[in-house]
Amino acid sequence: MLYFFKLLLLSIKIDEETVLKWFGIADTSSPLDYMYDYNNLPQKSTDISLTTFKLIVEGLWNKVQDGLTLADIENILFFILFVRFIILAFRYNLKTSFFITCIGFCAGYLWYRHLIDLISMYRNVLLKLPYLNALGKDAVQLRSLHRQMYLTDLKMGDLTHWYNPGQVLYNGFTKGIVHIDPESGQRFYIDPISMIISNLPDPIKENVIPAYYKIYNGVIPKIYNTCTKFWNQLSGIAAYALITRIGKRYCPYLIRWHWTLLLIMGMVESFIIYFIYRAHYFQTYILLPQKKALAINAGGLMTSTADIDLQMQFLNACICTIVLAHLGFVIFALFHAIWGQYFYFPFFVENTELHVGPRPSTSIYSGGQTAWQLPEEKNTLIPKLWYGWFGRGTNNKWNLFDSLFGKSFKKIFKRKKKR
Repeated sequence: MLYFFKLLLLSIKIDEETVLKWFGIADTSSPLDYMYDYNNLPQKSTDISLTTFKLIVEGLWNKVQDGLTLADIENILFFILFVRFIILAFRYNLKTSFFITCIGFCAGYLWYRHLIDLISMYRNVLLKLPYLNALGKDAVQLRSLHRQMYLTDLKMGDLTHWYNPGQVLYNGFTKGIVHIDPESGQRFYIDPISMIISNLPDPIKENVIPAYYKIYNGVIPKIYNTCTKFWNQLSGIAAYALITRIGKRYCPYLIRWHWTLLLIMGMVESFIIYFIYRAHYFQTYILLPQKKALAINAGGLMTSTADIDLQMQFLNACICTIVLAHLGFVIFALFHAIWGQYFYFPFFVENTELHVGPRPSTSIYSGGQTAWQLPEEKNTLIPKLWYGWFGRGTNNKWNLFDSLFGKSFKKIFKRKKKR
């Protein structure tokens, strides 16, 4: 039954029109080109050829000219997932292909969420960059959307949405234990402690009720808010520990590897992000006011602001370089995760694999290659920075120092050992 779907894929006619629609590219030919040439009227669909590839490249290039957006990144990611699913379906079967594709999707989703967080943090910088200003606009729209959703939730009050089950349970619990007297408007709590206090004798009740309301209206809400803030800070680590540590038997290696690397990278990324914030603050609130003050004091005369301009240009270059490198690395990791692959980055990968261990090479669900874990790739005099495309290894072919001087040094070390 599973092979029926393979035959079904072969029965689908894939022509130029289908491929162009998949990429969202319209036919660039105009009807006026064929007005006086009835012999060369355009057909509804043509076979795939080099012209199709040319149209795809031109269409994608025209899209990139307007700037890269989150929608473009999502389209590319889902296209990669679809192609990978088809390839794996022919290589294994539909069930195995579905599982492997889902594993890659989960690993890529971690990096994609992190990419959205970075874009929202760098939105002011991205708005100034030529090809990435669309990402900055998307970040501003997402921020305004989240703010609007927050205001909507405040207006709705207890009427929460069905897709927020935690808030639904909390509102149901708090609303169920509180009774408001319609005549006096006084709040009464319906819980075992409140019921016990309500049945106390009047002399004791007069002394207990002030402390009772102070606890219910002051202490308990503060404890709840503190626990909520603490949980918001700790929920990511708790989920990581629960899934990748306690449940590592059921969590694929690819997800554990990328998730651990992402957490380790997050420890260093905070310094980069705060550096960008401080540089942007210094540029906006220190240098620009100084430049405006010089122009005002000069009374319209030409003054030399070359020093301030040089500092601003230097800061712009630093900020743009760091932001592009940071986002480029995250996108690089995102596409590796979607493809089910690994990549090498010094120091961070070693620390990641100290936590998750080596890749199980016998499992088809573990993803791509990790040549840096092989002993024959590690035996070099100088640590390697390149292990081939998709971590397939180089067999030390690209280590120039080792290829030129490695043999001579090894001979010297062998002679010393013999002595």
